[in-house]
Amino acid sequence: MKIAYLSTFYPFRGGIAQFNARLFYALSKYAEVVAYTFKRQYPKLLFPGETQYIKPEDNPEIVESISILDTINPISYLTTASVIKKFNPDIVVTKYWMPFFAPSLGTVLKRLKHSAFCISILDNVNPHEKFPFARQLNKFFLKQNHSFIVMSNKVQNDLIQIVPEANFSNIPHPLYDNFGSKIDKNQALEILGLPKDRKILLFFGFIREYKGLDLLLETLAILPEEYYLVIAGESYTSFDKYNEQIEKLNLRERVKLFVRYIADNEVPLFFSSADVCVLPYKSATQSGIVGIAYHFDMPVIATRVGGLHEMIEPYGSGLIVEKAVPEMLAESILKFFSLPVENFKKGVAKYKSIANWDYLASKIIEEYNYFKSKKTKSNF
Repeated sequence: MKIAYLSTFYPFRGGIAQFNARLFYALSKYAEVVAYTFKRQYPKLLFPGETQYIKPEDNPEIVESISILDTINPISYLTTASVIKKFNPDIVVTKYWMPFFAPSLGTVLKRLKHSAFCISILDNVNPHEKFPFARQLNKFFLKQNHSFIVMSNKVQNDLIQIVPEANFSNIPHPLYDNFGSKIDKNQALEILGLPKDRKILLFFGFIREYKGLDLLLETLAILPEEYYLVIAGESYTSFDKYNEQIEKLNLRERVKLFVRYIADNEVPLFFSSADVCVLPYKSATQSGIVGIAYHFDMPVIATRVGGLHEMIEPYGSGLIVEKAVPEMLAESILKFFSLPVENFKKGVAKYKSIANWDYLASKIIEEYNYFKSKKTKSNF
């Protein structure tokens, strides 16, 4: 069996590339897999971070890939489809998270779907921020696929609204298991320069408006002095407003900032030093941050938006805040620290037992076999 995996791979960095690397190696147990990635993922004008590319100190998981697709060069769409077609794959896997990628990925799949089984893993259908012609672009891309993997009911419902007849499987987001092991908490605190006598909350990942960091800072101002916040991640918007908020709320001595890209080998430090990971999101689908937290046996407190509660409530692996408001978030944080942490860790272990990369890979193969049983390859 041959699988073409078209998405973001090394030398690009970030959660999408990390997801793809883990799934690539899981799929490789079942088939010959070739990774195809972008020559240009985002034009510089559209990328809000420092860089799209891995730096030497990032210590990434490397996947050998063919750089071929340019998102803003239509000629490359045709070239990419032609190169993949010569590989003659049985399955084409893509990952989709925003309408910007619909023209490039959708055009490639349109030229491949008559000879290969096309399945897309949907992080989002509707984008977190407004995007022109989002529905039309989403519909174009979605129509080029035979099946989908979704990881939350929110994404499932968004998919069905656009393509009511869509074939899909809904499975838990796998845990990120590529960051190494947890280390001694006191050692992590010392390395990061964090106090050892505080209750430490962790806000981790790219900082974007919808992730609600402003709400968490307001929440911290309500909480007693013993609560301390670590903010770790590159800001995809100006951080000035958060700095101003920290000053206004007199939180400078209760917040530690690591506002930069966090390299893979640094991740254990943050998840070993904190007591709980907080996701005060204003909107969401599912979250890879939950998957990282669970890998390190860390419970999560999150708002009831998108599919976040689906990764937490059924397992008892954290607490859900009913509304994204500081008072309710503060109440949940206080409640968390009043309960035995071992109860939450048992819930994390329950999630870990079913959310893994091999299960996701086997599900993709299962979807292909089911489709193949109904149609011959020449009659896709």
